[in-house]
Formats: sequence, structure tokens, C-alpha cells
Amino acid sequence: MVGEILHVVRQLDFMVALGTHPSMSAGSINRLVGITAEELSTTFQPNGLLNHSWEDPSVLASLGVMDQDEIKQIAGSSWHISQPDKIEIRINKCVLEYNHILVLGPIFPCELVSLASLAKYLFSGISGPDMINATHWLGVLAIVVGTIGIKDTPVRAIIHGDASRLPTPITLAALVVTGHGLTGIFVGELFEAWSLEADFSARRNITWCEHPFQRVLSCAPAMFDELRTAAKTMYKLEPAGGEMIIYAIPLNVVSHVHGRYIHVVRYHTLPYFLNDWERFKHVPLGVQACPTDR
Repeated sequence: MVGEILHVVRQLDFMVALGTHPSMSAGSINRLVGITAEELSTTFQPNGLLNHSWEDPSVLASLGVMDQDEIKQIAGSSWHISQPDKIEIRINKCVLEYNHILVLGPIFPCELVSLASLAKYLFSGISGPDMINATHWLGVLAIVVGTIGIKDTPVRAIIHGDASRLPTPITLAALVVTGHGLTGIFVGELFEAWSLEADFSARRNITWCEHPFQRVLSCAPAMFDELRTAAKTMYKLEPAGGEMIIYAIPLNVVSHVHGRYIHVVRYHTLPYFLNDWERFKHVPLGVQACPTDR
């Protein structure tokens, strides 16, 4: 399909929505999309595979500022004084240089935005640090049980509002995956397609139980090579209740990107940090969200 599209477009580039994850090498991106370096320079030209550098101001463009009143209104009962006074909405400037954006990826229950897909690949996938920090911390304040698998949440409202500021037309191609198989695909206008896929994913990807479990064993995939991401296996099963046991391959890294902070603040419950906020307010909110048990 990509080969056919290349015959009718001037340029077709792909950007990996890394968020704050480490940049991928050219070889790693090639393996991710299933092509060789030779194919990239021949069969799939003109075509670029791009990284996102969230900490590099030179690659970011501003779409405006969200002030504290708007943040409070959206956060509702989840608002806390630890939230920023304002959020500068910055995104990779590449999205302003194209005629059309195609957001392609799976949807699944997510501890940050309820059901991950759509605008999350833009904010925080290819956005700047202000947006990443604010949304991740608001997700912590809303707690996992009040977020994961729930269609409409404060974080979802923020990133949808940010996406609506983009002047470039956007199409969503969302995949609903069960196990290793594709069970649904929704293609269309950004918000309409997301709403349909979110309802479908909630039926396919969430299992409802009559009673909480006494003990839950969660197995971290081998792709999680640090504690920060391996902890996702806890978040996704936390609503099941009971004692949570995470089984993972030997991990010797807390976080490739944020380890220098997490080694200092350590892992604690949310009240531990909020009750002594003066001590921890210097830590970037997106980093602070990592070691906080919600």
C-alpha cells in the first residue's frame, strides 16, 4: 500500500511518537516498520522515517497557551496546586509542514488517557515537555481507577482540545487488537473515528469481573527493559484489586531517560508526595508521575 501511495504524493514521512522515550536508531526504526535500509533508499523513496526530540526546542512549534483557569475547569475535582499555572502547547513543527496527517496505531486501555490512541500520539507522542509533564501528572491526580478504560477523562479532554488547534487536516486509522489478532479498524475524521473505536475497544479489551482478586500476577513483556515502563503491567491490572505481583525479565535499569530523578525521589504513594510538595516541586511533573503509586 505504501508503494502505491508513493506514486501519487510528493513526500510521505513517518514519525515515531516517542514521547520521552529514548530516540531510536535508524536500524531500530527499519526493524519496527519491517524494511531494510536498502529498501528505504530505493523502493520506498521519497519516504522518511523520523524520530521525535521532545527536549529540543528547535524542533517544536507553539499552538498557544492553556491558562490556569482552563486547566482547573478541565481537571475538575482532580485539580491540585501542584498543577502548572499554564501549559504551553508545543508540538513537533513537522506537523505544520504537511498537507495531511495520518495518525496510525492501536487503541488499548491506558492509565494516562483512558483508552490510548488518536490525539495521544500527538500529545504527548510528539509534543513538548510542558504538555507531557502536565498531562502525565493530571493522569496521576485522577488515579488509575478513575482513568483506565473510561472514555471521557480530564486528560482526554486536554489532548482533544489541543488536537483541535492543529490547522493541518488529520485522519485517524485506529486498530483494535485482541491478543495477536486484528479485530477492528476504524478510519475517518479524528474525533468521530476515535469515539467509535473507543466503544469497540472497551468491549474487546476490557474484562469485567464480579469480585476483586486476592492476588494478581502481571507478566511484563520483554520489550520493557526498564522499571518505568515495566510498571505499566501494574497500572493495567490495578483495578482488579488485591496484591499485585509483577513478573519481569531481570531489570537493572530504573529509567533510561529519567533515572537520575527517580533514584533520588524513589517510589511512593501519591499522598506521600502531595503532603510534602515543597520538597518535590522541583522535579518535572512528567518525571514525578513515574514513581508515584496511584
